[in-house]
Amino acid sequence: MTAIDIFMPTYAAPPVTFVRGRGTELWDSEGKRYLDFLCGLAVTSLGHAHPAVADALDHQARTLLHVSNLFANDVAPRVAAQIDDLLGGGGQVFFGNSGAEANECAIKLARKWGGRGKFGVISAYGSFHGRTLATLHATGQPSKHEPFQPLPEGFRHVAWNDLEALEAAITPEVAAVLVEPVQGEGGVFPATAEFVQGARRLCDERGLLLIVDEIQTGLGRTGRWFGYEHFGVQPDVVTLAKALGNGVPIGACWARRDVAAAFEPGDHGSTFGGTAIATAAAGAVLTEMVRVDAPALARAAGERLTQALSATSGVKEVRGLGLLLAAELDGHDAKAVNTALLERGLVANAVTPTAIRFAPPLTVSDGEIDEAMGIFAEVLRA
Repeated sequence: MTAIDIFMPTYAAPPVTFVRGRGTELWDSEGKRYLDFLCGLAVTSLGHAHPAVADALDHQARTLLHVSNLFANDVAPRVAAQIDDLLGGGGQVFFGNSGAEANECAIKLARKWGGRGKFGVISAYGSFHGRTLATLHATGQPSKHEPFQPLPEGFRHVAWNDLEALEAAITPEVAAVLVEPVQGEGGVFPATAEFVQGARRLCDERGLLLIVDEIQTGLGRTGRWFGYEHFGVQPDVVTLAKALGNGVPIGACWARRDVAAAFEPGDHGSTFGGTAIATAAAGAVLTEMVRVDAPALARAAGERLTQALSATSGVKEVRGLGLLLAAELDGHDAKAVNTALLERGLVANAVTPTAIRFAPPLTVSDGEIDEAMGIFAEVLRA
């Protein structure tokens, strides 16, 4: 029985089965080697099978896996403190298992903080915030909404980077504005400083929370620890996942302490949120990222990758920040290009019909970038 036969049909038939990884490299079930420039959708930022993460998992699996949130473990508080420190301090953390759960927590917190009658969340068209019913409606892609209507009320969308539209959408029932520093799933479109700074100003003026979705952009990916740092603002709530576990499922919602105080015991929870095994992995990830200066790695490698993409014939534009980049193609079909890349051993993603997304590990070497760009140029020539 194949995977397509046993799983619900929520994904297309997989073209490759991967069985092993090391750093930027992957091997499939036939023994073929690939360069991974997608990173599990910006997840394995330290590369595959990182020894520090593997050792932390091995130690924790032999010590304590899970005790439920009726009790404490000695791992999760240390990791929450690491996250709070990276975000500047003065906040509190809720652990879940995914980015969608982190955003779900943020949305519920905004509603509880706003109080009855102040429950609305404004996000942008083209955004992606998850696939639970609430985060799906926060996602600014109406085509994804239609099969699941009616969706929870209280969500509205404005044009990306349109500050006037954002201001016009704020009504008395709105509690929060939810933004991504870079719209990853929407096509790798960075926010403008005017939009993010204006959103911060409007939230301050109108008494709203600014929630920044750092699920794809956070933890060094953009060349800063967090994408919002490019714009000189401080959010009220930040959501994390993806790179936080380097492949181990974990998400986190951080909020300023006074905002987090809106929650009371029983308001929110997750059976596996903050379990010892997942937070052990996250702690190893954060420690290693600090040790290697992950943002600096992303800046240097991102500059090299951007230059190589820009110099490739058939690329019209390169956009993004750090090591979250998209190559807008000139007259090529991105899906066909991506299929050809995979056949030649390069894992990337057709993020739009005309653009290829690249999000390699932050630890990618110069030689691996050069090899990958050689494959990319060869495919475009062909």
